[in-house]
Amino acid sequence: MTACAGPGSTRFLVRSPRATAVWLCLFDDTGESRVAMTRDGDDWTVVLPGDFAGARYGFRADGAWDPAGGQWFDPAKLLVDPHAIELDRPFGQAPALAQFGVDTAHLVPRAVVPGALPVVPPAPPVFIPGGLIYEVNVRGLTLRHPDVPEPQRGTVAALAHPAVIAHLHKLGVGAVELMPIVAWIDERHLPPLGLSNAWGYNPVVPMALDPRLCPGGVAELAATVAALRAAGIGVILDLVFNHTGESDAHGGVLALRGLDNAAYAHAGDGTLINDTGCGNTLDFANPALRSLVLDALRHFVRHAGVDGFRFDLATILARGPGFDADAPIFAEIAADPLLCDRILIAEPWDIGPGGYQLGRFPEAWLEWNDRWRDDVRRFWRGDAGIGLLATRIAGSADVFGQGPCRSVNFLAAHDGFTLADTLAYDARHNHANGEDNRDGHGENFSWNNGAEGPSDDPAIGARRDCLARAMLATLFASVGTIMLTAGDEFGRSQAGNNNAYAQDNALTWIDWATRDVALEDHVARLSAWRARHHPARVQFPEDGQWLTLSGQAMTAPDWHNREAFVWTAPDGAGFIVDRGATRVSLVMPTETPTPAE
Repeated sequence: MTACAGPGSTRFLVRSPRATAVWLCLFDDTGESRVAMTRDGDDWTVVLPGDFAGARYGFRADGAWDPAGGQWFDPAKLLVDPHAIELDRPFGQAPALAQFGVDTAHLVPRAVVPGALPVVPPAPPVFIPGGLIYEVNVRGLTLRHPDVPEPQRGTVAALAHPAVIAHLHKLGVGAVELMPIVAWIDERHLPPLGLSNAWGYNPVVPMALDPRLCPGGVAELAATVAALRAAGIGVILDLVFNHTGESDAHGGVLALRGLDNAAYAHAGDGTLINDTGCGNTLDFANPALRSLVLDALRHFVRHAGVDGFRFDLATILARGPGFDADAPIFAEIAADPLLCDRILIAEPWDIGPGGYQLGRFPEAWLEWNDRWRDDVRRFWRGDAGIGLLATRIAGSADVFGQGPCRSVNFLAAHDGFTLADTLAYDARHNHANGEDNRDGHGENFSWNNGAEGPSDDPAIGARRDCLARAMLATLFASVGTIMLTAGDEFGRSQAGNNNAYAQDNALTWIDWATRDVALEDHVARLSAWRARHHPARVQFPEDGQWLTLSGQAMTAPDWHNREAFVWTAPDGAGFIVDRGATRVSLVMPTETPTPAE
């Protein structure tokens, strides 16, 4: 913590190794006052008499203005403390943020000096790998929920509402994975288009909660985590440590860029490396940057009690510049007493050279498995065989090897088609994003089943419904941790938009009034079967049997020539996959099959 208030004095500290001067900027109703700070090695400090808890502050730094040489010092820019944990307002985009000499105090949020923070007693994660993760856009999930009081809708606190918890219980959710709730800034091309970022994957500093989503700050997050944990549901935070919203060389000067631009990775000629597609890449070869990230992780465990973290574009964490499976950050997390037992999930790719690293993260980490998603879609579309599907169902040993499965299997995620749209569109329909339909994934392994988009044809509707049920059953029958994106359990559509990051509107706000309750009930039954009868949620047993529909042991020709198979455990639990009938049936021990088509 770089602003530490006490009864007799308050200490402020900020890192800026190459600055020639740094000022602490304090704000009250009369305006801004500046206090010169003193260099202490790479840091700048000042101690003021009195308890400044609740005071609003920022920094200004002077030095060379030489963007080509990696220095962006401009005392006209108000800078947010990289260690801030509370802001007095959201970030807003404006051209002045990138214009040298133009003051930005009226544009940039002020950090708030923290008072006493909640301290959560250490406790092991509630979530156990092999369970169901429910990916949540906090605003999108709760903004239109009829049972949540209006003042709470769209906030972290809404997740603790009994109606929301009841829905999570119905689905058998083991943990909610919250899409970013740390304060973010819109990409600068969005405001001129009348759009705003709805996902939050563009943060500026790593641990300040967004006032729009979490107006009660850390205390609100801690209370929500506690309520969910009391209900047996863990909380995983989706965090973005691969880039910041300061963007490319034409972006704003908001925090790290104006204090310590060495936090960003640079090529030999001084240009910013862009392995993220977001304009910059944080440099995890830099010990100071890793220290900031570790501080953020500890903060969310110590003061909110979260179960773990999902790391966006996690290959960046191990770049220095190339990917290193033994990167320092992995050892540092493993050695930290607050972090070593947390659930850790990698999105194991970025867009840089050698960026696809599925299966290469540490053994303690889970990994998003896009090969599971794509191969399951391809199977049910009809262009992949049962052998490949069986490999995915059995834990993707070709990717992760033998032993406990580290795969996070998912049919759809926040980026890409929803499950319903996977079965209703051949191609993306992203024109509303203002990029001439060029953004988003080009290959989705989707198919429209007879009509592009919504259809009133009963036969098309029935076909899509059967496929959705079969695909969901495939997910719940699979070995590994499984993930549902909120709304896929009841047929949520985004009208074919597979990159709805800029659609903070009805396209991404879940409409609880029109959900497909029959499909939702189907998912609840699947989840109950998995919890009570799935014999191999994490590790596929060697004594199970692969059979034909007639009960004969599968042979090599069967894997190539058939479209159906049975898997059964010694106790009789198992499942039947039949592509010709568009059906997956779940089998109870010593019971008759339960159709899940």
